[in-house]
Amino acid sequence: MSFAPRDNHEAQVQFALERGVPAVIGVLGSIHLPYPSRAFDMAQCSRCLIPWTANDGMYLKEVDRVLRPGGYWILSGPPINWKTYYKTWKRSKEDVQTEQRQIEALAESLCWEKKYEKGDMAIWKKKVNTKSCKSKSVNVCQTEDADDVWYKKMDTCVTPSPEVTNANEVAVGALKFPARLYAVPPRIANGLVDGVTTESYQEDNKLWKKHVNTYKRINNLIGTTRYRNVMDMNAGLGGFAAALESRKSWVMNVVPTIAKNTLGVIYERGLIGIYHDWCEGFSTYPRSYDLIHASGVFSLYKNECNLEDILLEMDRMLRPEGAVIFRDEVDVLNKVRKIVGGMRWDAKIMDHEDGPLVPEKILVVVKQYWVAGSRNSTSKDQ
Repeated sequence: MSFAPRDNHEAQVQFALERGVPAVIGVLGSIHLPYPSRAFDMAQCSRCLIPWTANDGMYLKEVDRVLRPGGYWILSGPPINWKTYYKTWKRSKEDVQTEQRQIEALAESLCWEKKYEKGDMAIWKKKVNTKSCKSKSVNVCQTEDADDVWYKKMDTCVTPSPEVTNANEVAVGALKFPARLYAVPPRIANGLVDGVTTESYQEDNKLWKKHVNTYKRINNLIGTTRYRNVMDMNAGLGGFAAALESRKSWVMNVVPTIAKNTLGVIYERGLIGIYHDWCEGFSTYPRSYDLIHASGVFSLYKNECNLEDILLEMDRMLRPEGAVIFRDEVDVLNKVRKIVGGMRWDAKIMDHEDGPLVPEKILVVVKQYWVAGSRNSTSKDQ
């Protein structure tokens, strides 16, 4: 997952998405990153000029929060290799040397071990658990839920890792891809997700394999290079993305902030995703996604915000001739179908896999290609 701000690097995210690389507009500022704790196996920062030791090391502590035990942090650029570049940076030797020493001291306090430094790059590894850590941080976060981060301000405390029984145990379990895609995630195995058991997780996987097979029968382009950038607007346990598994595409698994918090499970499966409130605009450029999957989104938000606003945001994100698959109650989908007709989307409603008596239906739409002020269009109706 890549992110960059719009202000100084306004093209980076757009270029990444056009190349088919996962990216969002974002910034390391005063609010927590929209990712769960222990999400990433590696974090990398290349010449991002973030003052890592400012505000009592708050920014590096946020990296520590989202980094898995045993994960790596790579820093490329200032102040690394300061002996070569301090004049180019127009800074004194003492200044940049002090900055690097402060970063190294802060990393050590976070229980990170420096593994490598050569040229413009330095690599640290986060210890697999706190028992193997020599330094003990006195300022440990007291929050009950380190994944509750939406619009929450960063703090200068250190997010604790799960307890272990010995110094060699990985605090969140040793996970390897692709086996981790269907293995029971540690958060579920340890009973940390309310209402989700090992059995219900396995049933969810079976259900989404069935659903995705249906989608592929409806649209045989799913799983091909035609749909490279895919979004699941209500990802749940990540079953849709897991069942879709294809090297030809990737899925942005969005966990709505008003839904059950399952994003940690998604990352433990080796997938990627982000928290978001669909009453707001998503942090991306127009025409970013080729395929959008929306299962139960409108039932979830029926008392939160206008259905039209969510559909317009979907239209903004979707590329011309891109597709959307809705799965929801029939009454909801009938409302959606009426609206999308005015948005120049071609729509077709279909029965549930288990037959017409099931109230849940599938609505498949394709966004037409059209240009303002022109009659040129992919629409069958002119």
